[in-house]
Amino acid sequence: MIKHLLSGADLDAATATEILDTAAEMATVAGREIKKLPALRGRTVVNLFYEDSTRTRISFEAAAKRLSADVINFSAKGSSVTKGESLKDTALTLQAMGADAVVVRHPASGAPHRLANWVDGSVVNAGDGTHEHPTQALLDAYTMRARLGRLAGLSVAVVGDVLHSRVARSNVLLLSTLGAKVTLVGPPTLIPVDIVGALAPGTDVSYDLDSVLPDVDVVMMLRVQRERMNDSYFPSAREYARRYGLDGPRMRRLPEHAIVMHPGPMNRGMEITPEVADSPRSTIVEQVTNGVSVRMAVLYLLLGGNNR
Repeated sequence: MIKHLLSGADLDAATATEILDTAAEMATVAGREIKKLPALRGRTVVNLFYEDSTRTRISFEAAAKRLSADVINFSAKGSSVTKGESLKDTALTLQAMGADAVVVRHPASGAPHRLANWVDGSVVNAGDGTHEHPTQALLDAYTMRARLGRLAGLSVAVVGDVLHSRVARSNVLLLSTLGAKVTLVGPPTLIPVDIVGALAPGTDVSYDLDSVLPDVDVVMMLRVQRERMNDSYFPSAREYARRYGLDGPRMRRLPEHAIVMHPGPMNRGMEITPEVADSPRSTIVEQVTNGVSVRMAVLYLLLGGNNR
């Protein structure tokens, strides 16, 4: 098993499959009366979040606690970071406190890679800038496999704001490694021209959502990240929804078995309508549930699995 999880590119097919299989075992813990395993007793996991987060931070916290690890939640707000403390100095402080793993979310792309050079423990990338979010890709892959029974050979459309999406990049890397075919769909202004060659050979690009829908097994809608946009990438929210939003009529163009995914949080009425988000095809709530199991598997394999 690898020491750090910084990118979807860190995972080969065997390692990714081991994480998914371990997550399936961890999922059984949720059905117990006492949702705890002693696997990481005595280990310390630090959640180091420089950006606001609900799902990811709570998911990692729940995962670590279910494995009996001690958890320290560090928020940049109200800490020495607001006084000018650097990431390196914060890392060295955590190192001195005996952190066995640091789960980091940071607005700067590449911050987790730098952190991995400064601490002795494992570093898990929980989202860095517009770069990557590998555990989100793992939980997405887990959800696809649970719903559809396989990953190899699946056709997955990733739709929306690819330019600013760390989820998209990690999913392209991981799903391609596991044998799925990915098509990136969105306005030309929101799909980087060099992304296909830079990420994974065989990835397609389309600017027409309607032409893609009849042939996909999975459609993954990305949130329009208004907070990362400094310019006008499309004329209006209404125009974006008309061209690239997933509504009821578009959902009915999907094959009967196809599923709808979204990493959250959603802009209901923009990239996805309530009718679709709340439909039986939607896996959005399942993705949140599966996120805890997948992150349990990651922490276990990084901190405990190596010592089996």
